[in-house]
Amino acid sequence: MKKIIGFLVTSAILVFITLSSGAYNMAATEKHWAITEKIIAWVRNNSIEARAKEQQVPAMDNEWIRLQGAEHYSAMCTICHLAPGMQPTELSLGLYPQAPKFFERAPIKDQTEKLERAKAYFWVIKNGLKMTAMPAWGLSHDDDSIWAIAAFVLELNAMTPEQYRQIIQTAQDNSHDHAHQGHRHE
Repeated sequence: MKKIIGFLVTSAILVFITLSSGAYNMAATEKHWAITEKIIAWVRNNSIEARAKEQQVPAMDNEWIRLQGAEHYSAMCTICHLAPGMQPTELSLGLYPQAPKFFERAPIKDQTEKLERAKAYFWVIKNGLKMTAMPAWGLSHDDDSIWAIAAFVLELNAMTPEQYRQIIQTAQDNSHDHAHQGHRHE
């Protein structure tokens, strides 16, 4: 047992010395060490799953929700996450880690996966993610707006550039001013 404790203490000291020396490059132009990426992904995925699982998913299959989600996504999300047919932006190119491109995601297999993704998307959109540039939109948007965005994100993987342009045009044609907890978003 003393050997295990000695090994753990020695390892912790070596990690501390390495990290405090500046050896770990925090520049967005440098990828994380492979082990760091695995740990971050593991912590992030477990954190989201633990917090999102209790969400109650509302009905998200009506046209108004779809258009509201499209309008919000177009205005707030495309600069990082892009959209079908959209070229990378200056901002999206400089992000590390890169923001997911939802239109490139694998198709959803079944209703269970759809509900789990909806819960996870809602939680991330509402709360943001540390050290990723993902803002917490829940500070300026109500839950209905966030569910609408989550519902729209679920559709992106099956959308062609033309379909995307069409729904955005329809959303803009039916646009209305709306306020979110004291903030105007048009």
